[in-house]
Amino acid sequence: MSTAFDDVLAANEKYVRSFGLAGLQPVAARGLALVTCMDSRIEPLDMLGLKPGDAKILRNAGARVTDDTLRTLVLAVYLLGVNRVMVLPHTRCKMASVASDDEVHDLIAAKYGVDTRSLEFHTDRDQIGALFHDLERIRHHPLLPNDLAVMGALYDVDSGRVTPLDL
Repeated sequence: MSTAFDDVLAANEKYVRSFGLAGLQPVAARGLALVTCMDSRIEPLDMLGLKPGDAKILRNAGARVTDDTLRTLVLAVYLLGVNRVMVLPHTRCKMASVASDDEVHDLIAAKYGVDTRSLEFHTDRDQIGALFHDLERIRHHPLLPNDLAVMGALYDVDSGRVTPLDL
């Protein structure tokens, strides 16, 4: 029986034959948590010189620091060896190219007939302003340590360059 997932399951069989990560510890070996977008043009390990086990990578639409991101960062800091956080949105992001969540809701409703208004998409055309807001959410979260190193940067999907914006 063929499924929509045959290609990825077949690829996993090949992966298993050369699997080399057994025994890797669950902590972030380099103490880094990276909050970035789910965009497939982003290769978080390669672009920052990391290897598996070096960092905890949190991905969502727009690289936004949501309540769930904060929950995950609290766990990462206290249980998984994280002592620094980089928030890294990217150029040409769909979540920064629309005027509002309402525009996204309207696009989905018009094209697919699905009402998504129960969701918050965290769109913001002021991508840098949104980044600074999100950095402050981390820096002032009551459950995160005051000395947690936090920085923001922007990834350019056309050049691969990471440009620090807030240290």
